[in-house]
Amino acid sequence: MTPVSATGDYDDDNIFAKVLRGDIPSTKIYEDDWAYAFPDINPQAPTHILVIPKGKYRSWADFSATATDAEIGGFIRAVGTVARDAGLEEPGYRLLANAGEDAHQMVPHLHVHIFGGRPMGPMLSGGAAG
Repeated sequence: MTPVSATGDYDDDNIFAKVLRGDIPSTKIYEDDWAYAFPDINPQAPTHILVIPKGKYRSWADFSATATDAEIGGFIRAVGTVARDAGLEEPGYRLLANAGEDAHQMVPHLHVHIFGGRPMGPMLSGGAAG
């Protein structure tokens, strides 16, 4: 899969749009008015959950610029709720949101990865973490 640009028009045929429409089956972990969460089909940790907003947003920049305050607040609360409900508060977890080609964003729909269940190691390989 080739990384995508985080800018431009929203692609209604992206895989997460299809998941939201029910065109592609998924195992629902969480759903409310603002977000939908499901396990990643290619997990990179014992717990690997994707949380996606229900609106048509390509990236954090797009989301923060065009979503309503209710959508932003609801999505952020959903990410926290999913992490808590998965029992990841202790000893901890990692959130990851890629945006654009340089970050290897593969699906042009904003999504947050929640990783847990093992030590995550350094934030980035080959560089300082802060």
